[in-house]
Amino acid sequence: MDICLITGSGGLIGSEAAEFFSNHFDLIVGIDNDMRAYFFGGEASTDWNVSRLKSQLKNYKHTTADIRNFEAISSVFREYGTDIKLVLHTAAQPSHDWAAKEPFTDFGVNATGTLNMLEATKQFCPDAVFIFTSTNKVYGDTPNSLPLIEKDTRWEISEDHPYYAKGIDENMSIDQSKHSIFGASKVAADVMVQEYGRYFDMKTAVFRGGCLTGPNHSGAQLHGFLSYLVKCALTGTKYTIFGYKGKQVRDNIHSYDMINAFLHYYKNPKIAAVYNMGGSRHSNCSMLEAIEIVEKLSNKKFNHDYTEDNRSGDHIWWISDVSRFKNDYPEWEYKYNIDNIMQEIITAMSTRLGED
Repeated sequence: MDICLITGSGGLIGSEAAEFFSNHFDLIVGIDNDMRAYFFGGEASTDWNVSRLKSQLKNYKHTTADIRNFEAISSVFREYGTDIKLVLHTAAQPSHDWAAKEPFTDFGVNATGTLNMLEATKQFCPDAVFIFTSTNKVYGDTPNSLPLIEKDTRWEISEDHPYYAKGIDENMSIDQSKHSIFGASKVAADVMVQEYGRYFDMKTAVFRGGCLTGPNHSGAQLHGFLSYLVKCALTGTKYTIFGYKGKQVRDNIHSYDMINAFLHYYKNPKIAAVYNMGGSRHSNCSMLEAIEIVEKLSNKKFNHDYTEDNRSGDHIWWISDVSRFKNDYPEWEYKYNIDNIMQEIITAMSTRLGED
């Protein structure tokens, strides 16, 4: 039996991965304990998504377990052993602001939880492929030192800079910068995934994501940029823009495109691979541009205000250079851009709000 084990299976990437890989594996084992509701409140709960997976996927089996508990995680791995062929670790505490309130919880989930997953993989299925969803926040605020130019609706990098054409590559330092507590815990996990690959000769990969998005996101104010923005637009809830005149730029990658990249890596894995993975120049927008898009597609006037206080350690401009991944896996292509990403989120959110 070939098994794919997914942590954070109720979340955006985890749930779409469960659906995607259900056609490639005999069994999908999902691990999720709805910590997102603890982080961001009941409106961000992933219970609805887990229930959907249970009802729609015949080969999905759910386990409620805390990745900080090595014994609980070990028992899952012990049950399935070497039948586990892919470990997809997407569970995380994902918010800058929340991490500062509970740094022990943040580090426990992001760093210790990742170590537990790596060690369980090494002990019970060492030949399995291990994929970790890291973040561009491992680079800290170093991107803010780039030569940026203010334009009408966005900040943009100087056209004579090497990053202008394709974005920021993996050679940017992750050292000596302000990461946020969240960013620091993800650095610890990111480096540990690489180390298990190099030290133990395991097939591990780190995908440093930009803004990961899609219709199954349970967006909240502190995390889930596009999903929460759409929810505010459809409900009339006031949305707050934090700093940088609303011109901060994010590249946005649809969860499908991210998971399809995982499949390409799984079929031809490497040792301790590291990839920046986001929307690149193909799919990006500023906050102001996102608001314009959602107003146009939803036909609703967006209710928002502004505060000069930017989030600590936040990026002014981020566009991922995905060239390294494309060089290794040239058959991988984007399916979604920013406009059809937004349309999908609006359609899905409208359905969910109607059901509520």
